[in-house]
Amino acid sequence: MSDAIKHECGIALLRLLKPLEYYKEKYGSAFYGINKMYLLMEKQHNRGQDGAGLASIKLDMQPGERYISRVRSNQAQPIQDIFSQINGRINEALSQYPEYADDMEMQKKINPYLGELFLGHVRYGTFGKNSIESVHPFLRQNNWMHRNLIVAGNFNMTNVNELFDNLVRLGQHPKEKADTVTVMEKIGHFLDDAVAKLYKEIKKEGYTKMEASPIIAERLNVAKILKKAAKNWDGGYAMAGLLGHGDAFVLRDPAGIRPTYYYQDDEIVVVASERPVIQTVFNVEFDDVKELDPGKSIIIKKDGSVKLKRILEPLERKACSFERIYFSRGSDAEIYKERKQLGRLLMPKILEAVNEDLENTVFSYIPNTAETSYFGMIKAAEDFANELRSREIMKEGATLTQERLDEILKSHRPRVEKIAIKDAKLRTFITEDSSRDDLVTHVYDVTYGSVKPTDNLVIIDDSIVRGTTLKKSIIRILDRLHPQKIVVVSSAPQIRYPDCYGIDMARLEDLVAFRAALELHKDAGTYNIVEEVYEKCKTQIDYTDDKVVNFVKEIYDPFTDEQISDKISKLLSSSEIKADVKIIFQSVDDLHQACPKNLGDWYFTGDYPTPGGNRVVNRAYINFFEGNKSRAY
Repeated sequence: MSDAIKHECGIALLRLLKPLEYYKEKYGSAFYGINKMYLLMEKQHNRGQDGAGLASIKLDMQPGERYISRVRSNQAQPIQDIFSQINGRINEALSQYPEYADDMEMQKKINPYLGELFLGHVRYGTFGKNSIESVHPFLRQNNWMHRNLIVAGNFNMTNVNELFDNLVRLGQHPKEKADTVTVMEKIGHFLDDAVAKLYKEIKKEGYTKMEASPIIAERLNVAKILKKAAKNWDGGYAMAGLLGHGDAFVLRDPAGIRPTYYYQDDEIVVVASERPVIQTVFNVEFDDVKELDPGKSIIIKKDGSVKLKRILEPLERKACSFERIYFSRGSDAEIYKERKQLGRLLMPKILEAVNEDLENTVFSYIPNTAETSYFGMIKAAEDFANELRSREIMKEGATLTQERLDEILKSHRPRVEKIAIKDAKLRTFITEDSSRDDLVTHVYDVTYGSVKPTDNLVIIDDSIVRGTTLKKSIIRILDRLHPQKIVVVSSAPQIRYPDCYGIDMARLEDLVAFRAALELHKDAGTYNIVEEVYEKCKTQIDYTDDKVVNFVKEIYDPFTDEQISDKISKLLSSSEIKADVKIIFQSVDDLHQACPKNLGDWYFTGDYPTPGGNRVVNRAYINFFEGNKSRAY
């Protein structure tokens, strides 16, 4: 999208079900798992570029032999950095012990990361923190193999304070309030408890302490631990974890907000945030990759058995629609069709904005991620052009000549151009506002001569969040082409409310739709509602989450979508822009029609899928009114 926002994260979990010798013989490398993890993470680099981490577990190692390895990076190219470190360690071991090149047992001992179980993570730092301590996977260490816990996830919890307080009541002393730490410690608490209880039971059965260890691994009920740990979680999550002895799990939130896909055959079990990643890396078909149901966990035991377990009762499915609009890679077969449909459904509004004048309208897109929606928009324009040509042919009737037919067939063709090209190397390094704004206008180059002064210029974007880049850069540079009208089309509806499940949209006042609604109240003389809503929000501060109401909706209620869109058009234009500027947004109904499986729309409608969402929007509004720049969660 033109307004860059940090969002999401990506997970990749891989369990090799065969001995390492099997992969060496079949695929020519003992490092099959490491190579696949590199691909799984690199193919999800769109989901996070602030940090990356990888953890591995070697099964059945002897006491004194290292069985857990972890590497993390927050460098500029974090995925490449961690695998460079891994390769360096492996090459060092191989050069030191060349005699073990074909000895898989010894290679496993001398090579870090050469194991059977892997967990990878790519991260965007939605809290603005990008220290190495914030990079997943997180590791909770213990001398008991079963109590070692590695956690990574694509998630955000709305009730971090409550979870933290629960840990304190359990007698723990968490090192910080971050949701990753609180979640890991909650799982760790019930893991410790389960291991201790099993040990007592097994000891009563007459086993020695050493004999108890493999029996604990066999009997440990991971689903039961997750049910206890996740009981009070409120948020969107795909939570992945490894236990030191070799069990693994991934748990998806009960509303299905965060995406989770898996594939299993007799060689591997793999879980990732996106379907086409698994398809590409393992060369499998669309239907072979399954979606993990909301509220369920895929649990892989040390013995290689795989079970799907219901952990939490499902809520109404509210899978994040932004996954389909923008976040996920468009190579997914369903997402590709959905994005084209998003563009197609916008055509009636576009035609109204340009008075159905295809002859004097140029279509393009910005940025590159909007290209698929652009294809759908152009297909709809071509359909309309065919309709116009058909009307003219029918009108001619029996008098139609070949010359006239040729003329009609060549008319009404949508004009498509590559209008704007982003200069990826340009950096706005000056912080002084006036200087920086001037540099921002040069981030994109335009194709001169492609637009006439009589033309409408239609540009499609994925979504419009703050509108900053549009106002300070894109609309200015498009105006240099001297069109009579600039129509910016958003394939997403108006973003009116903050997100609290993993997308970095925490402050209401940053959202251009919210600012537009405030301006409309000023115009109408009803700005007193701003304080009224504030007072209503304040009365709810001590309410439990299930009692909180989203009163922020009242800010938008008096106005139609079109009124807000028109006000946004004025806010994003300026006196030096000569062209008429029109902003068009997707409707929520059309979004649901295009993306029927991902109906999560809280950032557009304010209908949050979990109780914690209403508390977050409540706090966000209070912060706005009081001038508090703190995050709402």
